[in-house]
Amino acid sequence: MDLIVSTEALAEFCERASKFEFVTVDTEFLRETTYWPRLCLIQVATDDEAVLIDPLAPDIKLAPFFELLANPNVTKVFHAARQDVEIFVKLTGAVPHNIFDTQVAASVCGFGDSASYDSLVRSICKVELDKSSRFTDWSARPLSEKQRTYAIADVTWLRDIYRELRKQVEATRRWDWVEDEMTTLRSIDTYVVQPEQAWNRLKMKFNRPRDLAAIKLLAQWREQKAQDTDQPRSRILKDDVLGELATQRPLTPDAFEKLRAVPRGFGRSAAAGEIMALLKQVDAMPKSALPSLPERYRGPSPKGAIGDLVRVLLKAVAEQHGVAARIIATSDEIDALVLDDEADVPALKGWRRKLFGEKALAIKHGRIGLVATRKGIIEFAVTQTEAAE
Repeated sequence: MDLIVSTEALAEFCERASKFEFVTVDTEFLRETTYWPRLCLIQVATDDEAVLIDPLAPDIKLAPFFELLANPNVTKVFHAARQDVEIFVKLTGAVPHNIFDTQVAASVCGFGDSASYDSLVRSICKVELDKSSRFTDWSARPLSEKQRTYAIADVTWLRDIYRELRKQVEATRRWDWVEDEMTTLRSIDTYVVQPEQAWNRLKMKFNRPRDLAAIKLLAQWREQKAQDTDQPRSRILKDDVLGELATQRPLTPDAFEKLRAVPRGFGRSAAAGEIMALLKQVDAMPKSALPSLPERYRGPSPKGAIGDLVRVLLKAVAEQHGVAARIIATSDEIDALVLDDEADVPALKGWRRKLFGEKALAIKHGRIGLVATRKGIIEFAVTQTEAAE
């Protein structure tokens, strides 16, 4: 296999690759100690050849490869694309044009939720991959022959997987299902984290508006700090620390010492000074400027009997159509539709609504029921009298 280490060789390969209908792409990267992933290797294959591109080589510029990614006439095939695409968004400011994710297609074709590349190679290509080089330092040079062989296999078998999944998607007429999933992957908003929205990823609930105001500012501060210094969020402050700061709101160095989640002495650090300034802003906010808490729902709990029935329905529908349940609806979406018939969730839109959403609402309102048989879960209509009882 070729290892491309110069811009000239990369340009020549990309020119050849641009003549093909599709290329398969994968990356190797490190991000354990950074906020942004550090690209260490790019693997690309066409029908005719497979190459490794060394982005760490001193004499290479990746512009020719970025042009290939932007070429709308060439499909870029990834497996579990999100982290790979995130890297290219950071480097180019744009999502590669015309991407296809075989993990998404596999879930639509009945290979299960989040099927691994290894499992698809095994089931479709009838090959067992050697994954012993999975946990390796991809920044170290030179790359060993074993590392090269491992890396190139991530794009060579992907060609056969892509062709087979395309056939299955076409045979089942589920292109609209695949395209719905690809819409998220093709949106730049999927990869660009805006610091002011960082609080949304925190799984925390607050009962006081001022606490909510504090967590929004603290999460924004941490996200910006992590991006600016290229450090993982947890190295700035862990999630549980943010939560305690939001509810306790220490305004002096000594007040920090009384918090369990904060290291001793942290209150006199520069970071603590910035945090205290933010918390003083929160304390000074008039009530009219505080964010509103989510309205407390007073109806049936989505974790109760209705939610359980809808989840049984989801499993039955998924098995009936040979598709991963997550593609049809997530657990959060089920909670949302139990709480609100008009919830803005994919499960209540398009093909998902026809396949599952309408039935879920019918169960919620007692119009249909479920019965277990030897053939599986079967739906049955409920009369108005039975529903009233």
